[in-house]
Amino acid sequence: TWARSGEDRYRDEPVLRVFVALGKRLAGVFTFGDALQADARDTLDELRQAGIKRVVMLTGDDSVAANRISRLLDLDVIVANATPAEKVAAVGVEKAQAPTMMVGDGINDAPALAAATVGVAMGARGATASSEAADVIILADRLQPVANAVRIAQRTRAIALQSIIAGLALSALAMVAAAMGQITPVAGALLQEGIDVAVILNALRALGNGRPGRA
Repeated sequence: TWARSGEDRYRDEPVLRVFVALGKRLAGVFTFGDALQADARDTLDELRQAGIKRVVMLTGDDSVAANRISRLLDLDVIVANATPAEKVAAVGVEKAQAPTMMVGDGINDAPALAAATVGVAMGARGATASSEAADVIILADRLQPVANAVRIAQRTRAIALQSIIAGLALSALAMVAAAMGQITPVAGALLQEGIDVAVILNALRALGNGRPGRA
């Protein structure tokens, strides 16, 4: 029958089937499944280009669904049927090897978000608990802003280090010049103020996203 053919068709797919009957006769079958976000692959590619070395999926779904997603996204490791405690343990293992970012939207992701180096909550439709446990909240219902957040953080850190190193180096040169009598005290004070202003202006570059268009 058509119902059995539908059952056979989706037997190995990670979907939920609901059979509807009228009286004792089968009237229809509803098939429900999780769709992969359209920007998931591009986002992971951007994260890898940004220096992310390892992508691990922690999911409460069964291994059939997890393996399907892993094949589509070329993930490094998958942990299926994971409880909240197992997610925290997995994050701890990754964190012991390198700084770890955890992205989640469910209430059962909250402990793992709090345990990660940086927790990112998908706040558009995520649970309040996960948003409260996270360091970063993405308000858009898509993954692309996660890659944007990583890029902005990296750029901000680079600018901060640049400002600190340049400021200290220029101040040291000014102090040496003043100590050797190459510049007057007044000129030294004015030069230091100029260095401070230059460092502040350089730091303000972090307000931009470093890419045309909106972040």
